Amino acid sequence: MKKYILAVLIAIASCADSWADLQIGGTVVDRATGETMPGAMVRIDGTRNGITTDADGRFTLEINHPGQYILVASMPDYDDLSMPVDVTDKTDNILLRLSEKREDLDEIVVSANRNAVRRREAPVVVNVLTPKVFDRVNSVDLAQTLNYQSGLRVENNCQNCGFPQVRINGLEGPYSQILINSRPVVSSLSGVYALEQMPVNMIERIEVVRGGGSALFGANAVAGTINVITKDPQENHFEAGTTISNMNGKAWEEVATANVTLTGDENRYGVALYETFRHRSPYDADGDEFSEVGKLNLNSFGIDGYYRISSTARLGLEYHNTSEFRRGGNKFDLEPFQTDITEQTQHNINSGGLNLTKGWADYKYRMNVYASAQHIDRSSYYGALQNPDAYGKTTDMTWVTGATFTADFDRVVVSPATFTGGVEYQANRLHDVMTGYGRDMRQNVDIIGAFVQNEWRMRRFTFLAGLRLDNHNLIDAPIVSPRVNLLYRPSEKFQGRLTWSTGFRAPQAYDEDLHVTAVGGEGMIIRLAEGLKPERSNSFSGSVDWDLPVGIFDLDILVEGFYTSLNHVFVLEAIGEDDNGTSIKERRNGNGARVYGANIDLSLNYGSLLNARLGFTAQRSRYTVAEAWSEDPDVAPTRRMPRTPDTYGYFTLAGKIRRNFDWSLSGVYTGRMLVPHFAPDHSEIPADYPYPYIEHDEMTHSRPFFELNAKISYDFHIGNNLVLQLNGGVQNIANAFQRDLDRGAYRDSGYFYGPTQPRTYFVGLKVMSL
Repeated sequence: MKKYILAVLIAIASCADSWADLQIGGTVVDRATGETMPGAMVRIDGTRNGITTDADGRFTLEINHPGQYILVASMPDYDDLSMPVDVTDKTDNILLRLSEKREDLDEIVVSANRNAVRRREAPVVVNVLTPKVFDRVNSVDLAQTLNYQSGLRVENNCQNCGFPQVRINGLEGPYSQILINSRPVVSSLSGVYALEQMPVNMIERIEVVRGGGSALFGANAVAGTINVITKDPQENHFEAGTTISNMNGKAWEEVATANVTLTGDENRYGVALYETFRHRSPYDADGDEFSEVGKLNLNSFGIDGYYRISSTARLGLEYHNTSEFRRGGNKFDLEPFQTDITEQTQHNINSGGLNLTKGWADYKYRMNVYASAQHIDRSSYYGALQNPDAYGKTTDMTWVTGATFTADFDRVVVSPATFTGGVEYQANRLHDVMTGYGRDMRQNVDIIGAFVQNEWRMRRFTFLAGLRLDNHNLIDAPIVSPRVNLLYRPSEKFQGRLTWSTGFRAPQAYDEDLHVTAVGGEGMIIRLAEGLKPERSNSFSGSVDWDLPVGIFDLDILVEGFYTSLNHVFVLEAIGEDDNGTSIKERRNGNGARVYGANIDLSLNYGSLLNARLGFTAQRSRYTVAEAWSEDPDVAPTRRMPRTPDTYGYFTLAGKIRRNFDWSLSGVYTGRMLVPHFAPDHSEIPADYPYPYIEHDEMTHSRPFFELNAKISYDFHIGNNLVLQLNGGVQNIANAFQRDLDRGAYRDSGYFYGPTQPRTYFVGLKVMSL
């Protein structure tokens, strides 16, 4: 008996020894190029048994016994791959082919209906900008990124301070709403410079919805919404880099960034941190010793974190701080009041938020409770001709709190449906003081909103209907904003959409109209007219989105037609001066406007070898009645909206020369447009003024611009988990920059259009983990 037991034990031990020698091995390659992929993660599904591939893309996994396994291979920017493997002996010739992610096709988005949904299942068109695009165009901030989306155009409206604004479908900045993680905390004050104050290394993605969005997000979502989604920790990762740029041989810019993400076991908790430092010297394009691109010092820090209270409950926390100094004008080595003209601001911005999500009944019912706030402390100087009284001080506090409830129903009348409802309270407290201009203004805004919507999902159709009710303290009656969306989706490859949505813009005394761009730096006070009505919009759009293979390529075509009507458009009319000689203007309701046209987006992909994107917009932006734009009665009014070209677009083209050698080309086209050009007060100009100036206000027809950019980068793999990247390139290669700038102290600093930066050379270094 003992001999029998001993024989069994020896046999078992022998089998165990042989099983211990079992291995699964192979190579991970790029499906398009066939090149091996170092640093890819390969694991056995359902276990912790995993390893990263070596410098040759090879992997080897030890297993305990033969059987059927599922290998899962993953790599950043590639789709995960699962492959079943039947192991009876040592296996070392498995080939895992990974395909690069299509970042423009099927992202998860939240801006369509306040719920996470696949992009092609969303009832409205949601366009997405990802870090891949940020990298290809070498953008540093939000302002340098948004041009690479059809229907969007970023322009710089001031030579002195570099105030940027984004236009959606031709409508100027105040008609667009910028959200941070779906929260409207960007106030009228912070919106003036917000596009340059958001570094791209804090951003996970940017979701853009064109057309009226007030039914979901409230005031000012007339032209559309730009939803900035910040980085959410999903894996352990770090990245640090620096870029040095030179603007046309005249001015330098340095940018340093760092990101760290950490997650706990089974993603129970996570934290993401970012830091950005930026220094830019002033750039003088025409040799008059006055800046066209202002001086900028910025430091931004932020943290996003979460804790999973349970499998169905998640608590999120975020905090962001931005300290920014910007200055434009001349004589940068002197105090502002000693110069001919200076526009200078010092911002200290603190913002943050809490977000609690909870699900019940297998996540059939979901609740989201949130609170966000932003506080701004700003010191400023807006003055000219050595004015010692042009200093100002502004404080601004914005907060938002609310709750949403979502429920999935098996059937509501005709089909399964998802109901979403919520309430929201928004408040803003602004105090702006400029003693020299006699301005001491307080603006209090309180908005209580409630919204409901229901989304019916049928086999080929999705129908969404919803509305929002807003009670605004600056508007006499509550505002109702409805929306209706229809999605026709006969297959995974084709979607057709029809949309009707509404929007409104609330009156307020403070916005970028108070940003001093007047010739000579004179001040201005804005008052609201009695009985002022909100601007209202109706937006209609129809689109076709078709994804189809063309030989070895994947082609995606999106064609969208749009029409927006505006009623009760705000206009500013001069009504005199106060005792200090400061100009007083009243905001009144004017006539309406119509904006209509088409957006075309094309995307062509062949794995990582080639990625091409093209966007083009053709439109018309017209007032219903010719509007006066000059206070000179001899200057003719215009029906065409100023600073709005009828055609504009972009392209990006990227690919690989070798496995670690990437290249990209990008470009932005801006068509001809009308630009107001204001003449200075001739009585103030000295006889020996050395620069020419116009005699009367003029509406200028600008020339078209085309910016062409190029970038190359090479990755050096250090071991299995670290990459060192070197990159460099040129932005605006042909130096397509405005040629007819005003010059000197009496220039019209608002007469500034076209590309926002001149020819710029850059080199960069980046270190990142895999």
